[in-house]
Amino acid sequence: MLHTLLRSIAERPGIFSGGIEPEMLKITAGSPIATPPIAPIYIVPIKQHIGEVCTPIVSVGEHVFRGQKIARSQGYVSVPVHAPTSGTVVKIEDHAIPHPSGMGLPSIFIEPDGEDSHDESLEAICDYRGRDPGELRERVRVCGIAGLGGAVFPTFIKLLKDQRNPIETVIINGIECEPYLTNDHRLMLEKPEAIATGLDIIMHMVGAKKAIVAIEDNKADAAEAIRSALNSLPDMEHVEVRLLPTRYPQGSEKQLVQVLTGKEIPARKLPMHIGVLCQNVGTTFAISDAIIRGRPLTERIITVSGDALPRPGNVRARLGTPIRFILAQHGLEHFEDTHLLHGGPMMGERLKNPDIPVVKSTNGLLAMHSETMMKAHKVEQPCIRCGHCGVACPVSLVPNLLADQCRNDQFEKAESYNLFDCIECGACSYVCPSNIPLVHYFRYGKGQLAQITRAKAFADISKERSEARGTRIEREAAARAAKRKTVRTKHMPKPVDEKSSEEKSDISADPKGDGL
Repeated sequence: MLHTLLRSIAERPGIFSGGIEPEMLKITAGSPIATPPIAPIYIVPIKQHIGEVCTPIVSVGEHVFRGQKIARSQGYVSVPVHAPTSGTVVKIEDHAIPHPSGMGLPSIFIEPDGEDSHDESLEAICDYRGRDPGELRERVRVCGIAGLGGAVFPTFIKLLKDQRNPIETVIINGIECEPYLTNDHRLMLEKPEAIATGLDIIMHMVGAKKAIVAIEDNKADAAEAIRSALNSLPDMEHVEVRLLPTRYPQGSEKQLVQVLTGKEIPARKLPMHIGVLCQNVGTTFAISDAIIRGRPLTERIITVSGDALPRPGNVRARLGTPIRFILAQHGLEHFEDTHLLHGGPMMGERLKNPDIPVVKSTNGLLAMHSETMMKAHKVEQPCIRCGHCGVACPVSLVPNLLADQCRNDQFEKAESYNLFDCIECGACSYVCPSNIPLVHYFRYGKGQLAQITRAKAFADISKERSEARGTRIEREAAARAAKRKTVRTKHMPKPVDEKSSEEKSDISADPKGDGL
């Protein structure tokens, strides 16, 4: 009863249920996007997206151009990787990537030649409205574009014009609700025309007649810039820019779709199943760059901030740039008593060292004092069943019960409580008075369930193989038995006729045949 009352109070018109209002700390909102110098080395992991890993197609000692494909995609859910600058491939070996485990992946090391020469093999497509959507979709795939909002799902897959699930509405996500991050805000201010063009391209590709650009009300200047850019394009009267209240996690796909369209995405379904397509503004800009200029994805805008950074700002960082190099450009060269985060403070991941490269999912780099981190991560206490986590949860889960189940290895029960509906936004952990790291337990539970699923799938495959082998052996044995029976039947002596035998016996008894 109390839970229902608290949730009803938390729900306000124009806002999704649940969520929180943390201090935004957008200290770089007024910092224009800067372009750092070319780094001494670029470390390019061969996988920077959800899906299959890529395969290197260059060798050590080979010279490459900026935008040249250096690793080809494998499988459907995959996109290629491109060189961030011109130079020489000096080695290909495992290197740490942005991941909590500190795990490594094969990476291509490129030493720049200083020329920054482009691969000009892709033509510019300015008449995109007259081109086949399939051709444009292939261009997006070839250019290696993945979702730059953080999910890094291969973008071309979402741009399929499917008659079974026609797209009615395109939503461009310019929310950026994580504290500190302002990279999308600055991109909308500085490149509104390219974003508007990217939206027009997307609408043409999927056949949508309506679009909404969603921006939080703390970015009114960005909304005005986008409106002005849209007005400069023809046939954009069905596109609206909508300001939404600033609340975390407003930018989450399911919550955003529900607020803007009134439609709820069913569990285990995608926006496309209710006629909606969502794209981040950074992804939209990258699509425009790929179509209009013929440029593969080799860089992205990131926010470099945090209370341990002398000069916070927003930068146009090339993929593969060592994080140490970027932080040095902002005045941080020594990392004693400093914690590094990849992404924002709510959903970001702790980095084990600063030599990890920028990848497609890098939307922010935060350098925080150890003291700040200690204040944010206090000793876990027993749950007091206050219900605050349930009120804050934007997908109406019961986080404290889910955490108990994951903690006690009751993974199947946690799954029945819709564990996989959790978007790992961290709102529940943020409001927990007992400092319980709820999201950590959810990630642990999801990981264990995934492992159980893989083990079960392997066991099922092994069982099928064993049963198939047993069936084959029985079938072969039956075939051999049938063959032996056929052979025995063929070579078996013919039975003697009883009547003929009696006649022969009579002849033997009376050889003269006179009966005497």
